[in-house]
Amino acid sequence: MTFQVAVQMDHISGISIAGDTTFALMLEAQRRGHSLLHYTPERLSLRNGRVSAPMEPVKVAEEQGRHAQLGALRTVDLGECDIVLMRQDPPFDMAYITATHILEMAPPATLVVNDPKEVRNAPEKLYVMAYPELMPETLITRDPEAVRAFRKEFGDIIVKPLYGNGGAAVFRLREDDENLSALLEIFVDRFREPFVVQRYLPAVRQGDKRIILVEGEPVGAINRIPALGDARSNMHVGGKATPAEMTDRDREICARIGPDLKARGLLLVGIDVIGDCLTEINVTSPTGIREVKRFGGADIAALVWDAIEAKKG
Repeated sequence: MTFQVAVQMDHISGISIAGDTTFALMLEAQRRGHSLLHYTPERLSLRNGRVSAPMEPVKVAEEQGRHAQLGALRTVDLGECDIVLMRQDPPFDMAYITATHILEMAPPATLVVNDPKEVRNAPEKLYVMAYPELMPETLITRDPEAVRAFRKEFGDIIVKPLYGNGGAAVFRLREDDENLSALLEIFVDRFREPFVVQRYLPAVRQGDKRIILVEGEPVGAINRIPALGDARSNMHVGGKATPAEMTDRDREICARIGPDLKARGLLLVGIDVIGDCLTEINVTSPTGIREVKRFGGADIAALVWDAIEAKKG
């Protein structure tokens, strides 16, 4: 059985296909004979209970710069689509949240992956707080005095936006760093939300492991090594991907959170583990599957489509 698949994403012309998970999912869908439609989230419309968007049919090819051939734009009712992949990148702002509300009104026969209601209810740096026994000491607050007390308690800390992504505005502040007050002033002025304060984990120098789960089961992992002189391991800011093996602790973490991910309809998830600590649960547009395959691991795109096709029956 073949399906019509709509992909809600940042515009495909701007992606780097070598490391793009969405592109890998599209390639696999096309290989299986599914037809692909492409649209960006700002095109969504809701009228009289029906969700639609101007979309282009798209064919994809493994050739950067010529990786997407787009057809004629036409307005498509999501009821015409068997599957919608919600794959736009954060920030997880009100535009993102609004898109989840609109997608939630798609007809029941249209499968949205990941489930938009559960994506909305699982902000990546908040959802993880449901598992404090797996995490480093972490504080969510907007109170500067609470941050100062936390640093006094733990000495070496990370401060980052609650809804940030890609390593943006992530700061390490040691016990004697005199920039804390100035940084807090900037955060309070720039962000309306609380921010994340976390005990610094020296193990990050050995890497920030991304583990991919499909239907709550771990299927592959990569390690991301921070660039010299940088506390951040995100590949957007110079982190280097290397092969990784899962440890007993990694499997323990996955076994603890996996059943909840599956129950919530979070089919494709990426978690971040530093040392023995879970730091984030990424449900919006998790990445890493191309790197896993490149290092000789599983073809996770195929596993994702196996799971989607099983759901469609």
